[in-house]
Amino acid sequence: MPSPDPNEASHKCPQGCCPSPFFNSPASQGELGKPRNSCAECRHRFATETASSIFPNTQFTNHESLPSLQDSFSEFIKVYPQYSETEQVDQVRAKEYSHLIASDHTCLDYIGIGLFSYSQLQRLDVSKTQDSSPSISKAPPEYSDFPLFSISSRTGNIKTLLLHGGPESAFESALRKRIMSFLNVSDNDYFMLFTANRTAAFKLVAESYPFQACRKLLTVYDHESEAIETMISSSEKRGAKAMSAEFKWSRLRIQSAKLRKMIAGRRKKKKKRGLFVFPIHSRVTGARYPYLWMSIAQENGWHVLVDACALGPKEMDSFGLSLFRPDFIICPFYKVFGENPSGFGCLFVKKSVISILEDSSSAGIVNLVAERQPFQVSDDSSGTDIKLEKKPSRLQEELASSSSFFSKITKVGESSGLQRTKAPEESKSPKSSASEEMHDAIESQQERKAKDGEDEYLDIECRCLDQVDLLGPILITNRARYLINWLVNSLLKLKHPKTEGVPLVKIYGPKIKFDRGPALAFNVFDWKGEKVEPVLVQRLADRSNISLSYGFLHHIWFADKYAEEKRRVQHTKESRGQEGNKKYRDNLGITVVTAALGFLANFEDMHKLWAFVARFLDADFVEKERWRYTALNQKTIEI
Repeated sequence: MPSPDPNEASHKCPQGCCPSPFFNSPASQGELGKPRNSCAECRHRFATETASSIFPNTQFTNHESLPSLQDSFSEFIKVYPQYSETEQVDQVRAKEYSHLIASDHTCLDYIGIGLFSYSQLQRLDVSKTQDSSPSISKAPPEYSDFPLFSISSRTGNIKTLLLHGGPESAFESALRKRIMSFLNVSDNDYFMLFTANRTAAFKLVAESYPFQACRKLLTVYDHESEAIETMISSSEKRGAKAMSAEFKWSRLRIQSAKLRKMIAGRRKKKKKRGLFVFPIHSRVTGARYPYLWMSIAQENGWHVLVDACALGPKEMDSFGLSLFRPDFIICPFYKVFGENPSGFGCLFVKKSVISILEDSSSAGIVNLVAERQPFQVSDDSSGTDIKLEKKPSRLQEELASSSSFFSKITKVGESSGLQRTKAPEESKSPKSSASEEMHDAIESQQERKAKDGEDEYLDIECRCLDQVDLLGPILITNRARYLINWLVNSLLKLKHPKTEGVPLVKIYGPKIKFDRGPALAFNVFDWKGEKVEPVLVQRLADRSNISLSYGFLHHIWFADKYAEEKRRVQHTKESRGQEGNKKYRDNLGITVVTAALGFLANFEDMHKLWAFVARFLDADFVEKERWRYTALNQKTIEI
């Protein structure tokens, strides 16, 4: 790849909106041949060139006609050459999450952020012998199923806990500091509570927020959420008036005029109106929402709760926390990606808001109880107040000593079998090498820890958080952007045979878009136009070793021109109530299949999902699968 022209550098978008060579094509220049430097133009070009460059003028009507993984990747890398710069993620996946390769498992059902890597669950039993002969080999790895920690209920009053704190183990204190550092949240401004899960965090806010004085609850969700439903129910019992934003069919963008009206209200006085719950982007459709809504709400006297549950790793770094300073933040963590979805929720409360909260039960707040630790413990340690030796983490040692960990790939990857392109030759300056930069970063991190006294009692090794920190938000975001847009484009290329191009897949929310989130909501339709039930798609995908989820889209607003489509696509989740009943209207929506891309997702995952969905082009696919399942003496899937 030739070096870029220095004269072109000044024309590049500062936000990295122009990641591919086709953005420098003549078509992207003005009439006088001068490059446009508009971010909006770059983002538009990204979408249009993605659509025209991936399988151009092609429709796939037979699952057997799909290009191979190798051929698809070759075309993918031509459109997104910068994807090769994210090879570090594949290195991490192969080294730290070997179970994904061993089981050939594609995990597209994880929302949130992992704490630990799968390699931390490994325990290597070394034979105790004084014989140092080279012929003596180590025992094979054994996998331990210890959960790293467990949770226990914490009693008391939430306001008291927020104002005065309470006893906590060294384990909890260390993990709290690690998480707040990872999310870039200052303990000078916020107090953090561990909760049993995401739902418990929302319920705690609902039961302590002063709805008697600030009566309104306004939420912005295009999908049904157990946590939000629980919050609404608890709030209404305490006198709140619950409202919801609506989303325009068919791209599911926020119905701006109505939301602005609900935020502004009728009163002109600067009085606190209530609680505005804002999710940044949809964890189901991948739609991103302008941060401006938080500012508008704050200007109109609302307290703001930011739901960061759908944010990818490190997105908190770029989401402008210091600018908007929400009153509450909720974010979940799970233990190990692809292995252990259990974990906890984190509730951040701005300290200046604690005084307005009302006394309520602390049900849902938990203590974290350390069990068998994946780090070195001194001989005199006991219980959860563990004192550890001060030593670099295993991950830090490995990264510092590995000169190839962050090197550019120049050969075929062993795990995926995909041909990667060679990256430009790296600088030979010792200070600019990846290993030197990594070593400096690790030393700096250790110095900060020592300065803050974090190592005095406990140094928890959260390898997943460490990996994300080292990879950085730009690399992770760009990688997900390339993958999700390729997948969207490829799914839209699937058409039923002999039906004049009837699409196999309907995608809800944003299609190909530069700033869409790494989540996708879709449905599969047969050649007659009838929807294949999402739960059936999920179960068949699971049989192909692909983990998907399903959800329910609601609060959809249809313009008059979509009246017929409104009657056709919506249905009630539960068959109850009358058409004029509010509960009936709230139950109207669309069940969908959902896929979510974690930071470890790779192109092979996308191609595998695409190939699976393409099998529905066979009109007899479902019947064949039912017969095969029954023939194997297994329980029949109910449709």
